Amino acid sequence: MNLSVRTRFAPSPTGDLHLGGAWTGLASWVVARRQRGLSLLRFEDLDAARCVPGSRERLEDDLSWLGLDWDGTPVVQSERGAFYDEALARLVGLGLVYPCDCSRAEIARAASAPHEGEEAVYGGLCRDRDPTRPMKRPPALRVRVPDEVVSYDDEALGPFAQNLARDVGDFVVRRGDGVYAYQLAVVVDDAAMAISRVVRGADLVTSTPRQIWLAGMLGTAPPRYTHVPLVVAHDGTRLEKRTAGVTIRELRAAGVSSSRVIGALAHGLGLKPTAAPATAIEVAAAAGNEPIAWRRAPWPAPVFG
Repeated sequence: MNLSVRTRFAPSPTGDLHLGGAWTGLASWVVARRQRGLSLLRFEDLDAARCVPGSRERLEDDLSWLGLDWDGTPVVQSERGAFYDEALARLVGLGLVYPCDCSRAEIARAASAPHEGEEAVYGGLCRDRDPTRPMKRPPALRVRVPDEVVSYDDEALGPFAQNLARDVGDFVVRRGDGVYAYQLAVVVDDAAMAISRVVRGADLVTSTPRQIWLAGMLGTAPPRYTHVPLVVAHDGTRLEKRTAGVTIRELRAAGVSSSRVIGALAHGLGLKPTAAPATAIEVAAAAGNEPIAWRRAPWPAPVFG
C-alpha cells in the first residue's frame, strides 16, 4: 500500500447521492486505488440546518452499491470543533482575524461588481473599524488577505491564479452564528487527514487559492488539486440533489445496474474508452498503477439524465 497517496470524498449529508457526486467520488477513488493509496470519506455537515436525517447512512449505502469503498472510519466535521478552534486561535495570534457585522445587503452595495456567477468581493468595510464599537448583530470573523497572487497548476484545468485582495477580499472563517466556514474547515481537515490529492468539481476551483494561502498561514502544505467539470442534464443545467431522476437511489430503484453507472461515469472522465458497463475495480485496474494523466481544459461537461 502506498500511504503517500491519500484522497478524500467529502459529501454534505443534505440529500441522496446524485450522478454529479458519484462522478467526483469515482474520480477521487480511482486516483487513490490506481496507485494503491488510501481513499478516505468525510462528511461535511457543519451547516446543521441543511443536513437531512438519515442522509449520511444513505450516502454510505449508495457508495457501497457503486463499489466505492473507503479506508478507516469516516471523518465527521461536526465532531471536530476543537480542531477548528485551534486553527482560528492560530490565525488570531497572527493578527489576521477581525469581526465583521456587515449584512449581505451592505456587502453587496459596497463590493466590487462581480462577474456573472461569481461571488461579490468583500470591500473591507470592517477591516479597520474601531474594535470597541457596538455590533449591529453577532459578527462573523474574517481574515485579512494580502494583496498578492496565489497560483497553482490544476491537473485538469491547467494554471490558475487569483489576486486574493482583488478577486476574493477578506473572507469569512466563522459565521456570525458560530458555525465554522467551509474554507477553514476543509483546510484543517485535509491537513489532519494527510490528504495528498484533492479531486473535486470545477465549481470549487475559485476556492483553491484561498485554501492554499490558509494552509500556509496554518503551517501546513496544501495537497495537489484536480477540478473536473460539472455534470449537466440534457437541458444544460447543473445536476443537483433536487434534479429528478438522477440520484443513485432513483437509478437503483429503476433497475439500473451499478456497473452501467460506473461505466458511463468512467467513460466521461476519460478513464475508459467506451461507456460499456464496468465495476469500479475494473476501472481502477485498467492502467495498472500509473497516475492518471487527466485531459486538460477545455473539457466539455458530461451529460446525464
